[in-house]
Amino acid sequence: MGKTGFFTHPDCRKHEMGAGHPECPERLDAIEDRLLITGVGDALERREATPAAMGELLLAHGRRHVAALRGLSDILAEEIAAGGPDHYSLDTDTSMNRFTYRAALLSAGAAIDAVDAVMAGELENAFCSTRPPGHHATRNQAMGFCFFSNVAVAAKYACERYGLKRVAIVDFDVHHGNGTEDIVAGDERILMVSFFQHPFYPEGGSTHTDANLVNCPVPAYTKGMDIRELIETMWIPRLEAHQPELILVSAGFDAHREDDMGQLGLNEQDYAWMTLRVKDIARRFAKGRIVSCLEGGYNLSALARSVEAHVRVLADV
Repeated sequence: MGKTGFFTHPDCRKHEMGAGHPECPERLDAIEDRLLITGVGDALERREATPAAMGELLLAHGRRHVAALRGLSDILAEEIAAGGPDHYSLDTDTSMNRFTYRAALLSAGAAIDAVDAVMAGELENAFCSTRPPGHHATRNQAMGFCFFSNVAVAAKYACERYGLKRVAIVDFDVHHGNGTEDIVAGDERILMVSFFQHPFYPEGGSTHTDANLVNCPVPAYTKGMDIRELIETMWIPRLEAHQPELILVSAGFDAHREDDMGQLGLNEQDYAWMTLRVKDIARRFAKGRIVSCLEGGYNLSALARSVEAHVRVLADV
C-alpha cells in the first residue's frame, strides 16, 4: 500500500480577499482540524509546498499574466507602506493582498511537488490543501477566486517533465473549470472530465467542443445518485479509453448539499464514491498515481467532512 502525501504551506493562509469573503483562510484550518480530530491526518505524509518557478507557470499561462500579478503584488506592498489600501480588486469577487502572489505560487507549486513525488514513487497519491484555488484562472486572466490554474500547470508539467502521453483531469467542483479547459482544450495528451451546475458561474459554462473534453452540465438540485450514474456512463468509459498515466483532481466540494455557493445535492459519501472510482482507474492504468488539489468548498463543516472522506479513500484508512 502506497503513501498519501499532504502538501500545504502556512503562507497560503496569508492570502485573503476581505472580511466575509467565502474563499477565506479558515477553509484550510477547518480541513486541518477535521483531519486531526478524526485521526486521518496520522496516515498522511506531510510535506511543505515550494513555490512554482516562472518556467513552470509559463507552461500554462502567458508571460504577461504572470508578470502582471507579480507587478501588482509589488505595487500593493509599496502602497501599504505608504498608508494606502491593502487590497487590489481584479474583478467583483476576486482581489489580492500583498501575500496573494506568493500564496498562488505555492498553490501551483504544491501541485508540481506532488507530481514529482508520485512520479518518483515516493508517494502513491497526494492531496494539496492550499489556496487560492485555480480552475477558473485562464491562460491570461485571473478570475473566480483563482490566479494560476494549479491543475492545468501540473498537467502540462507532467507531460513536459516526464514525457507522459496520457494525463487525465477530473473536476468535480460545482462550477465549471473554465480556466483549466481554456488551457488544455485541444491537447490530446490531456483528457478533462467534469460535471458542473448549469446555468451557473462562469457565464455560458463550457465554451469549447474539443474531443479531449467531457463536459457534463447538470441542473440545480441534481442529487448524488444522478451524479454517480452520469460518472459511470460519461466519465468512466472515456477514462478507460484514455488509459491515463497520471490523474489530477480538481477537488471542489461546493456541490455539497450544505454549501450555499451552489445548489447541487452531494454529500460526503458521494465524494468518497467518486474518489474510489478515480482510484480504481488510477490503479489500473497509472500505478495508482493521483494528485488532488483543493478547489471550492465554502461551508466549513461540509468542506472539512468532505475532504476527510476524500482523503480517507486516498489513504485507505
